[in-house]
Amino acid sequence: MADYRELFDASMADPAAFWGRAAEAVTWTRPPQRILDDTDPPQYRWFPDGELNTCANALDRHVADGRGTQPALIYDSPVTGNKRTYTYAELLDETARFAGVLRGLGVGVGDRVVVYLPMIPEAVITMLACARLGAVHSVVFGGFAPHELAVRIDDARPDVVVTASCGVEPSRIVQYKPMLDAAIERAQFPPRHCVVVQRDHHRCDLIEGRDLDFAVLMASATPVDPVPVAATAPLYVLYTSGTTGKPKGIVRDNGGHAVALLWTMRHVYDLAPGEVFWAASDVGWVVGHSYIVYAPLLLGATTVLYEGKPVGTPDPGAFWRVISEHGVKVLFTAPTAIRAIRKEDPQGEYVDRYDRSALQYLFVAGERLDPDTYHWAVEKLGIPVIDHWWQTETGWAIAANPLGVQHFPVKAGSPTLPMPGYDVRVFGPNGQECAPGEEGAICIRLPLPPGTLQGIWGDDARYQKSYLAEYPGFYLTGDGGFLDEDGYLFVMGRIDDVINVAGHRLSTGSIEEVLATHPAVAECAVIGVPDEIKGQVPRGLVVLKAGASAEGLPEALVKSVRDEIGAVAAFKTVDVVPALPKTRSGKILRKTLRGIACGRDEPVPSTIEDPAVLEVLAPILRGEA
Repeated sequence: MADYRELFDASMADPAAFWGRAAEAVTWTRPPQRILDDTDPPQYRWFPDGELNTCANALDRHVADGRGTQPALIYDSPVTGNKRTYTYAELLDETARFAGVLRGLGVGVGDRVVVYLPMIPEAVITMLACARLGAVHSVVFGGFAPHELAVRIDDARPDVVVTASCGVEPSRIVQYKPMLDAAIERAQFPPRHCVVVQRDHHRCDLIEGRDLDFAVLMASATPVDPVPVAATAPLYVLYTSGTTGKPKGIVRDNGGHAVALLWTMRHVYDLAPGEVFWAASDVGWVVGHSYIVYAPLLLGATTVLYEGKPVGTPDPGAFWRVISEHGVKVLFTAPTAIRAIRKEDPQGEYVDRYDRSALQYLFVAGERLDPDTYHWAVEKLGIPVIDHWWQTETGWAIAANPLGVQHFPVKAGSPTLPMPGYDVRVFGPNGQECAPGEEGAICIRLPLPPGTLQGIWGDDARYQKSYLAEYPGFYLTGDGGFLDEDGYLFVMGRIDDVINVAGHRLSTGSIEEVLATHPAVAECAVIGVPDEIKGQVPRGLVVLKAGASAEGLPEALVKSVRDEIGAVAAFKTVDVVPALPKTRSGKILRKTLRGIACGRDEPVPSTIEDPAVLEVLAPILRGEA
């Protein structure tokens, strides 16, 4: 196999030739004759004349190759005490039958299905069933509140929503159905049908004529064959927060997605068919899409679906138990999870209680891996700990240590090197390329490689404005950082007001919208502040209206955010302050507030309207007041 530099240089010199070779690993119903359509920049399309079915690539072809008895999906649920292993043949049967259910409900090519499910096998089956029909799935994380769910329903306009009666947490049952009902009441474009997985821990009432029981439908379902679709046809829409507070529906295509993810399994993660891969994430996030559901199955590996937590289900040894029982070779999780384990088990006593001999690599992503957590994991696990950086928009790693190609020395705090296909540049405020070590806006030269976003659902203008307009010919990642003298990339944080809570991107603007609706609040600001476990958490600052009382207000605002956005926001701190620092044009100085809250000595901006405001706020932000 070629080394990293040969692969990277080849992907830069002739992207079409490079990804054309990679596409040979995919099973096409009509192989592409043209690899890259670059006739309408900045809109690029990969494999424009190709045709395939993603579900057939993930399931059918492995069964046809005689590997139907191999484990495909291992479901491990410490919160319910259930475990089940699906072979490729069993997962194919379940998926083909549920595809038949959806077809019977009128779902066809291009139709949307919203998936609002916990971490249960039916979530994977539903996603694959949509892909089998050429339908477009949109998975909404089960922790989102009715308002957020309603916004996504109205944007995607699904024919069907697939949900469950409840989610099961370590200390409580979360009833999904009331949240879905409330969302549909708010929605302008409600679905025709809701298919409900009734769980033993809580069974819900069904609305006659709209709601249908998953198990009842499956009992009489007829399996259907995969439907070939254009490589450029959308596979899914996944919503990510935007700075306006309105979620952006990231569109992923079928062909480029299959080619890129299959390439990464061998080259980035060093995995072979039949080996066990565990992405300890949620199917509601992009990691769950790419590396719980699609990539491992496209390769013919075994994937783990875990319904539990890093700690508390039942203890800090939960991850190591799963690895031991199922022979996991590669674990992929967020630094948040490792920090939580470390907090509960600082000496690593639980680590050594289990046989971890199968585990060769720990990959982390979703937020910056701090050096302390990195060194703890390396010391306790005794294996390579690999930070890599990517986004919902890209669907796979922009920068990584490609262990299937070449293992580079790790620099703590860096996700190592740009992957083939990603021509990463760093630009300063003047638009000039930064020198090594100089921090700026991280951008990627177009065209982006296969598997990356094809646009924003129903909003091409926003796609152009958000990602392509500021640096013509480049994709703006929205993150800041620098390249060092060895070409290693360092990602230092967002350059906008989207914060990263335990790997979940949340718009501070959407939280501010909730705070601003309270009758006592005159104005507000939300900033992201460091958190030992979650990386970042939001912190609110509110200014009262004249005559309003602060009594009970922080608690009420925290509850409002939980009700409107969900517990995923981890919003717990609100300070009532006399004023907010602003520029003379009226813009709130959020960057300055963040710096002070992080303990930095922030210079007073020359544009500030009233410098005395910062003198009052500084001790509050630093916890000294």
